[in-house]
Amino acid sequence: MRLTALSWAMLASASWTNAAKQPNFVFVLTDDQDYEMKSLDYMPLLQKYLANEGTSYERHYCTVAICCPSRVNLWTGQAAHNTNVTDLHPPYGGYPKFVEGGFNENWLPVWLQQLGYNTYYTGKLFNAHTVNNYDDPPVNGFNGSDFLLDPYTYEYFNPHMTRNGAQPVSYKGKYSPDVVANKAYGFLDDASKDPDRPFFIGIAPIAPHSNMRSVPSLERGTPFYAERHAHLFKEEKIPRTKNFNPKEPSGVGWIRDLPVLNDTLIDYHDEFYRARLRALQSVDELVEEVVKRLESKGLLDNTYIIYTADNGYHISQHRLPPGKECSFEEDIHVPLIVRGPGVPAGHIANVVSSHTDLTPTILRLAGKARPDLDGSPIPLTKKALAKPDSGEHVNVEFWGRAIPEGKYGWIGDDFLPGFGHVGARNNTYKALRVAAEEYSFLYTVWCTGDKEFYDMKRDPNQLDNLFEEKNFHLAEEFSIAGRPFKQIHDRIDSLLLVLKSCKGKSCHSPWSVLHPDDAAGSLKDALRPKFDAFYKEQPKVSFSSCQLGYLKSEEGPQDANVWDNFQYAKPGGKQVPFQYEGHWSWWT
Repeated sequence: MRLTALSWAMLASASWTNAAKQPNFVFVLTDDQDYEMKSLDYMPLLQKYLANEGTSYERHYCTVAICCPSRVNLWTGQAAHNTNVTDLHPPYGGYPKFVEGGFNENWLPVWLQQLGYNTYYTGKLFNAHTVNNYDDPPVNGFNGSDFLLDPYTYEYFNPHMTRNGAQPVSYKGKYSPDVVANKAYGFLDDASKDPDRPFFIGIAPIAPHSNMRSVPSLERGTPFYAERHAHLFKEEKIPRTKNFNPKEPSGVGWIRDLPVLNDTLIDYHDEFYRARLRALQSVDELVEEVVKRLESKGLLDNTYIIYTADNGYHISQHRLPPGKECSFEEDIHVPLIVRGPGVPAGHIANVVSSHTDLTPTILRLAGKARPDLDGSPIPLTKKALAKPDSGEHVNVEFWGRAIPEGKYGWIGDDFLPGFGHVGARNNTYKALRVAAEEYSFLYTVWCTGDKEFYDMKRDPNQLDNLFEEKNFHLAEEFSIAGRPFKQIHDRIDSLLLVLKSCKGKSCHSPWSVLHPDDAAGSLKDALRPKFDAFYKEQPKVSFSSCQLGYLKSEEGPQDANVWDNFQYAKPGGKQVPFQYEGHWSWWT
């Protein structure tokens, strides 16, 4: 069929109509921002423009509590054990490892460009992205970029940046979050000049990360803040929760050996906390300016604004110095606020989500679902939130050292070139965070063989490890659906066994791996007594050794047994009574 001029015009009009339906995205990613210490409460502009006009996700988690692996997880939609970017620097992490894995050609900005988007990014991208390797190779996937570069990334008043792959420029004396904000406003202006194409803008200031200088020698201190914010929060202190510098030790391994913090350390930590809050004020101002500019350009109603942090943060909880890298709630529970078309205003969502889900969410909104990724789209609309299709689990993992921050941060004897003495080397673990209405817990298996289980309904501060002898009585009292702790442990260890090596569907539907016949689709389903023998005989999560990165050969069993109804359903051919959720019944 020959197309007339009118036919071409109609096709062009249809194409424009379809393109116009694609939303824009502004993604603000802070560095080390806490949720548990309530830093969001000190950001009134964020509350006004995002929280009050969008939805706050109260059960959102990072899956690896350190920046570079977390950011790669976020921007690829793949778990860290699949990206194999598990550290800040080579050989196990950093920008070179990202490139080595082939992700420079296979990640969110590239996929968005393929969908017709203009893409921009400013601020911190990855660690080990430096003034020496910024163009080896250039970062792929952005129409415009201005990246902060190591070794100056964490120097608040000495940022070095490369614009669109050009020679790095020094902004010595200028405040890094303000520099990044101004770059973002410029990219927003650039994007608005091309109304025929939707856009994505990533904005990643370093606030509230600690200030770190590595040239000529390493110095780690409190975050630096702009002079205009120096007068703020003079009397604020870290929330004195039950796990703040507890009298009794908590946790396992190296954490349990930490001494009680003295007054000097507590005073320093409180000032560290105040500095973090002050540093976040520049981000708060950025949020307001972005919203106002979107509104002035007529773009706000068709733009999703997503706000989150790469990982959480602890200061004094469990006697810990400033830092992250643990599986405690302070480290993995992070902010997530979304404002945009169809997103309920002023809403609090209790769905469980993780950073692995953010790229699938953006891609679905952009018009291209990716079910092959390890995450799944987060429900955003009122209808979707009323009946969420998301699960109740998050897989959490970590490899290598726990590196403390601040001038009193040293807690161990390990030595890392370029960093001096650091914290704990044996900080490798696999963890499972489950949050539901009836139960909420954290289960962690360490490379040292230590295990942790915290009943977070009763113990939200994670002080009473049910695997510890003094807490055995609490384990005896703990139950789900009327089943005892031993049976629960068998199930959750099997679930973690699937998740620690999951890929694609098995990450968001792990029970289908254990029960391909759909006999169990949740923890409560799996707790039925007919499955007791099956779960008892499962391989257990373990490590052969403690490594500084992901070495599959050292990570214990990889494959779970699959439920065989004929093998397990009729032990001895006898009817056996059981009690489930308070009711007696029989099974054969």
